[in-house]
Amino acid sequence: MKEKYWIAFSAIEQLDSTFIQRLYNYFGDIEAAFNSNLKELQQIEGLSVKKAENFIDKKKRINPDKVYDEIQKRNIKVLTFDNPNYPYMLSQIANPPMTLFYKGDIFSCNLKRTIAFVGSRRASTNGRDSVRKIIKSLANTDICIVSGLASGIDSVSHKSAIDNNLKTIGVIASGFDYTYPSENKHLYEQIENGFGAVVTEYYPTFEPLKFRFPQRNRIVTGLSYGTVVGEAALKSGALISANLTLEQGRELMCIPGSINNTNTEGIYKLIKDGATIVTCGEDILNALNWELEHSQQISPKASSDNLYNTTDLPPRGLPLYDLPPEDLPLEDLPLTQKLIFDIIEIEPRGFDELQTITKLETGKLLTVLTQMEMNGLVELTEGDRYKKT
Repeated sequence: MKEKYWIAFSAIEQLDSTFIQRLYNYFGDIEAAFNSNLKELQQIEGLSVKKAENFIDKKKRINPDKVYDEIQKRNIKVLTFDNPNYPYMLSQIANPPMTLFYKGDIFSCNLKRTIAFVGSRRASTNGRDSVRKIIKSLANTDICIVSGLASGIDSVSHKSAIDNNLKTIGVIASGFDYTYPSENKHLYEQIENGFGAVVTEYYPTFEPLKFRFPQRNRIVTGLSYGTVVGEAALKSGALISANLTLEQGRELMCIPGSINNTNTEGIYKLIKDGATIVTCGEDILNALNWELEHSQQISPKASSDNLYNTTDLPPRGLPLYDLPPEDLPLEDLPLTQKLIFDIIEIEPRGFDELQTITKLETGKLLTVLTQMEMNGLVELTEGDRYKKT
């Protein structure tokens, strides 16, 4: 069982993937590499003596059988670098992870149709909506969305994939003993239970330390044929991912945004440097020269979204909030709701702004907005502003 030696290597925190790969390439066998002694390691040209001594010292505390059993107890699946099923695109980067731990079903994802979405953790409403729009235009296809399961653009990308019947891979910067950020626990579970896979190169007990996030980014971009940057400040992790994309020889794409948003300063720098502008799913397909196949899988949410048909609408005269949200006949909206809909057509508006423009009394405006929310026409966003759904 060679797998236990790959896992044993990964259980040593101080080792990076390049060190493990160098030993594996030299010995040609992972067991021989793990059991090597200092004299043998000193024969490897260019290998730091300090790193070799550190490895010899640390591996004394690692029992390959024990760490293998720990992985089994946690129901974690393993994909090692020597496995013929190891993702091809990831194997082509300069420093691929030697061991991938994952939950879910990574092979339910089409690894030949992977796109990374990255961006700011503090994404604007416009940035989030732009990502949702683009991913929605790829709905029900064999594309797989890859991201980092962080807050902001990452979370929106994974959720949008799930909402649109797409597979998704979340790459995390810790072992599976940690869920970071904690508010994404349900998202982790959704991905693991039928919507793709959560992946990491880290042994389960490894914490989500700061330096691990940039390392995680190389896997997000490395798994993907191209990377779409949603929002990025001039100094941000998203810009690191953009540079990694270029270093890996992959397609770099950017979603343009407001020039008044500091989170788009990095975007426009990348565009000026030659990144492809993306405003819809077709732009991605053209950049990657892809033709898509529609997926046969129907997610639970997708199924529930298709319960209604426009031929089943109740007769006119029934309260609008009794209609299924996606089938509301907009031409039949009361004039007040039409007016509000027109006001928020371009950008979200706050309650006070809407009241100033419509001249409605507070109680009346609250009633109208509540009905529109129940009908699925509007939703309240960050900053208590109403926007079209």
